[in-house]
Amino acid sequence: MATMKRPRLTAVLALPDYRLQLSFIDDSVYTVSLADAFVHYPALEPLRDESVFAQAEIIPGEGWTVEWIEPDIQIGADTLWLDAMAQNAQNEAQRRFMGWRAKHGLSLKQAADALGLTVRTVSAYGTGSRPIPKTVLLACKGWEVEQGKLR
Repeated sequence: MATMKRPRLTAVLALPDYRLQLSFIDDSVYTVSLADAFVHYPALEPLRDESVFAQAEIIPGEGWTVEWIEPDIQIGADTLWLDAMAQNAQNEAQRRFMGWRAKHGLSLKQAADALGLTVRTVSAYGTGSRPIPKTVLLACKGWEVEQGKLR
């Protein structure tokens, strides 16, 4: 799994079926599907046009976002990395945990604070180097209820 302090992209390639192949600065490469994002994020609707979606690019030398110039849409590298971790998880618990972080846009510190854990523990859960206890997954759901964000 990726070991970056802050995810940054070196390359992006638009693939069929609204997928992106993402290359990160730590040499990791992941494929992420954005097909479900259209349902949750109406602002991404212009990307349903396959010719527009195919225009995905990063600014050379930067890599903080994937951009589509004409519809003026950007998706941050950190958001895409969280999606990549969730979609390419080693097991169901990791997929659910990383999906929770991605869904709410939580950094390592924000997730750690929300769950009363250390940043190091949250990082270990995300990379798969530590198994995620069922109690942590339940705490994620409890946090959503407490925040009024369960959907």
